Amino acid sequence: MQSILSNLKINVNDKLYLKDPETSELGKKIIQHSILLIDEIGFEHFTFKKLGERIGSNESSLYRYFENKHKLMIYLSSWYWGWMEYKLVFATTNINDSFEKLKKAITIVTEKITDDLSTAHINEGILNKIIIAEFSKTMHTKEVDQDNKEGFYLVYKRVINRIVAIINEVNPDYVYAKSLASTIVEGSLHQHFLQEHLKTITDCNKTTSVTTFYLDIIERVLITKQD
Repeated sequence: MQSILSNLKINVNDKLYLKDPETSELGKKIIQHSILLIDEIGFEHFTFKKLGERIGSNESSLYRYFENKHKLMIYLSSWYWGWMEYKLVFATTNINDSFEKLKKAITIVTEKITDDLSTAHINEGILNKIIIAEFSKTMHTKEVDQDNKEGFYLVYKRVINRIVAIINEVNPDYVYAKSLASTIVEGSLHQHFLQEHLKTITDCNKTTSVTTFYLDIIERVLITKQD
């Protein structure tokens, strides 16, 4: 799968950028170091001025690629969910048993991510840390409805709906498939955050992974419900 992923280009909504960062070395540098800098100082303190100083480029050059840091953050999120979708599709394509397919899909979207080395300018492990800490901020804004109309969250919704489809295969009588799928995808980010920062209010730890927790949920909800 990794060799296939290395030959794929993750498509991101072209309304998010003024110039495709994947088309130039500076653009790739912007993506690479924005991930590192956001992880280092947080999205609130991240600015194009600080990024420009980090990569030795004029701040004005960065604005030729992205209108503002909000669009950049949604770009990074969209790239992450696009990459996640590819992983999910390739990992589940040849699995015939519906419940095994669902378990594999849940594992893909909830497990701890490491850098897959197929994209030299993007460290997926660090990007995953940013998604855990910052993704909700891309939607919890006054502009969310307009951003949604622009299709900025389309790939995120596709990931969830792929899981919805598998849930329906496992138990077509379960009427809350969308809520369950979105709770798993979004909730897993929250559980990873709690595990890292607020350990006393989660059961996920070094011996019980976030994936284990959600696999337990789907078995109890879907299989028990079916029985």
